[in-house]
Amino acid sequence: MYEGRPQLNIPRTWLENFLDIASIALLIMGIMSLISDWAGIPDTVPTHFNAAGDPDGWGSKSNLWILIVMGVVTWLLLTVLEKYPHIYNYFNLTEENVERQYKNARMMINVMKNEILLFFVYMTWACSEVAKGVSEGLSVWVLPVFIVGITGSIAFFIVRSIKWK
Repeated sequence: MYEGRPQLNIPRTWLENFLDIASIALLIMGIMSLISDWAGIPDTVPTHFNAAGDPDGWGSKSNLWILIVMGVVTWLLLTVLEKYPHIYNYFNLTEENVERQYKNARMMINVMKNEILLFFVYMTWACSEVAKGVSEGLSVWVLPVFIVGITGSIAFFIVRSIKWK
């Protein structure tokens, strides 16, 4: 299926490096915040929110670590996938555009992995804020903004790929 596709050694762009460094820095800040707030977080934290942003599921505060771990694991898996753009599905790959298409697809994975990590870090912080009583729930815009952000990013890179055929 992927036979015959060139496996190019394309250096990472400054934007890919910047996005990775920025999201890792925010991850570290989120972890440090969770550690420093740990004693002040009640034993029960929200684990689910309804469409209005109100918590409707509760669990142990250790669930906050699960959110962080899910974000990190997703980020790591997508980082590995990012290194193999020749295995992605393309519909207009030619010898003339292969490098451009690989860069575009790799950047799409990079943007998505960082958006997902930031969402998990944000949700960890938001759940701890609700548990501490600082906030009553999530804004109704949290999930739509995340979905529009991810969908918009994917659409942008697909449209760009089509234009570069």
